[in-house]
Amino acid sequence: MNTEVRTKIIKRNGEEVTFDVTKIINAVKKANADTPRIHQLNEEQIAAVADGVVRRVQESSHAVNVEDIQDMVEIGIMEMRGYEVAQKYVRYRFKRELTRKSNTTDNNILSLLDQINENVKQENSNKNPTINSTQRDYMAGEVSKDLTMRVLLPEDVVQAHNEGIIHFHDSDYYAQREHNCDLVNLEDMLNNGTVISETLIERPHSFFTACNVTAQIVAQVASNQYGGQSITLAHLAPFVDVSRQKIRAKVMEERQECGEELDESIIARVTEKRLKDEIKNGIQTIQYQLITLMTCNGQAPFVTVFMYLDEVEEGRTREDLAMVIEETLVQRLQGVKNEKGIWITPAFPKLIYVLDEDNITEDSRYWYLTELAAKCSAKRLVPDYISAKVMKELKKGEVYPCMGCRSFLTVEDSQREEDGRHKFYGRFNQGVVTINLVDVACSSNGDMDRFWEILDERLELCHRALRCRHERLLGTISDVAPILWQYGALARLKKGERIDKLLYDGYSTISLGYAGLYEMCVRMMGKTHTDPEAKPFALKVMQRMNDKCNEWKAAEHISYSVYGTPMESTTYKFATCLQRRFGIIEGVTDKNYITNSYHVHVSEQIDAFQKLKFEADFQRLSPGGAISYVEVPDMQNNIPAVLSVMKFIYDNIMYAELNTKSDYCECCGYDGEIKIIEDESGKLIWECPACGNRDESLMCVARRTCGYIGTQFWNQGRTQEIRDRVLHL
Repeated sequence: MNTEVRTKIIKRNGEEVTFDVTKIINAVKKANADTPRIHQLNEEQIAAVADGVVRRVQESSHAVNVEDIQDMVEIGIMEMRGYEVAQKYVRYRFKRELTRKSNTTDNNILSLLDQINENVKQENSNKNPTINSTQRDYMAGEVSKDLTMRVLLPEDVVQAHNEGIIHFHDSDYYAQREHNCDLVNLEDMLNNGTVISETLIERPHSFFTACNVTAQIVAQVASNQYGGQSITLAHLAPFVDVSRQKIRAKVMEERQECGEELDESIIARVTEKRLKDEIKNGIQTIQYQLITLMTCNGQAPFVTVFMYLDEVEEGRTREDLAMVIEETLVQRLQGVKNEKGIWITPAFPKLIYVLDEDNITEDSRYWYLTELAAKCSAKRLVPDYISAKVMKELKKGEVYPCMGCRSFLTVEDSQREEDGRHKFYGRFNQGVVTINLVDVACSSNGDMDRFWEILDERLELCHRALRCRHERLLGTISDVAPILWQYGALARLKKGERIDKLLYDGYSTISLGYAGLYEMCVRMMGKTHTDPEAKPFALKVMQRMNDKCNEWKAAEHISYSVYGTPMESTTYKFATCLQRRFGIIEGVTDKNYITNSYHVHVSEQIDAFQKLKFEADFQRLSPGGAISYVEVPDMQNNIPAVLSVMKFIYDNIMYAELNTKSDYCECCGYDGEIKIIEDESGKLIWECPACGNRDESLMCVARRTCGYIGTQFWNQGRTQEIRDRVLHL
């Protein structure tokens, strides 16, 4: 038999190792030796069992887990009619499982410290798993997960999560009563003051100081929740005129001291020049502080910066906001220097630019900003785009940012500012539970009546899991995160006051996520959801999820909403669970990933405009958040084409982005697209096409993977998904 197998497998602690068939032979021999001689297998039969396992492992489309291999061994023994031997093997396996369970968390933590846990190492493409702060966060996370799964969550929720039927997101933060994401009320904190690390921060007296304070606020908020957060430049814009008046007074004072005449035109020119320098320095402070700051969980803050001109009144404040937006785009277009002094694309802050009547046509007032945004997207992947026109149609006439990468608050008439406007800043999301729609389809075996029964059962399971999230936050006192609950980021509660009232009546949302709409349709209809015959079924499923959220909301006064989950590592987990439960089904479970939310499959040939128009119908049914994208080649020399896509977004879809590439090889200086190839063992790796460099530490690769840009590489499932992407333009 062949004992030379170079296929990779994943051990229970997440370590990726080369498959060793001799371990299979030894395990079968041990079970065989414990069996009465008359029922034992002979050497040829044992070799045949091992050969069968080798064949199945090599034919697998993904790196198999140890549990998969043990299942293969049992099947192989049974095929040899070694029923008694199989019984002994099962008992042996069970005893080993009991031993492992007594020390699972310890082993997982040790594998993290030794940097051999492939699953966790690439769980988050913006976390560097080698540094101490990230490892400390992962260690705490493993303990928290263990406590959450053993003690805090119901057994049926844990089992469904482990089997990939649902995903209980961020279980490593559940025990600490932390929530998901926020719209930071920067306006309140800057105008009315805040407290950071027990230090009173009063209203800034300049734009530059306001930028400094903003960066500190973002870092503090990031350390007290686990999701994304958003701020708007509109809240900084009023401080431009504060600086203008301060600078003007200083210029006049200097001219008087020097005996110069107080010529108004000269004073104005000098003031504006110095003001632009301050705006440049202020925006640079935000950009560099947010990139270089590291929160307590070992990563830069997941922060989004919103750029919407009509968020401030027309006149001087809007013109000042335009200057701030322009400087933000100019600096992001330039990029940041890495340790080698090379200009690269940073992951954060994410930028969102709102397309509206005053910037969408060549003759509009702020068209120059839109052109600059197009150049920036072509080179640095951001900004992303919100259509004010479409958003107003979907959100009761309102335009406001998402909380991080895509999670949107609902418009609630019960939540208003003092002047009667709908309130958005200061609100937050409690958490997410995602349903695996592909598993619903596979579990129904293609039977439509059974599908709807299972879907309703699984949605109710998600409902119970979401209630766990909500109830975990109930009773939390404001003292646990003063920056959030006491000093303005989300509220101004008193010390010792509970946050409970913020969990009801629309102040916060809670999200029913979903994944795999594409594969669900292939399994149930034999067609993708882009097919006219399958699309109505896909929309009906989306509507059912919305109906359930509305039903729960009406009964409980909790704002449930449907959310297009930005899965990163979970896409791989769901895929492997599906393969384990249902085998390989062509077009459904034959990849190492499943498709995010409602997206058209990454390999499906469709042009950019068709894709955006098609997905707009599904985005409307994801009120809790979703984003669409088009995959484009290098567009830096074709800005008119970028602008044409942006105009199409404005007319057709609420929220979309352009995905391009932004790579650099430190070995040879190549700045084109770094490719994904298979190495000798079948593992997907990154390779510079110019010099063949495969060392990830010597290359800079930026890809958008789930709304945010990732820069620390990805697991095998997500890497395969990136490789399979086709261009839409």
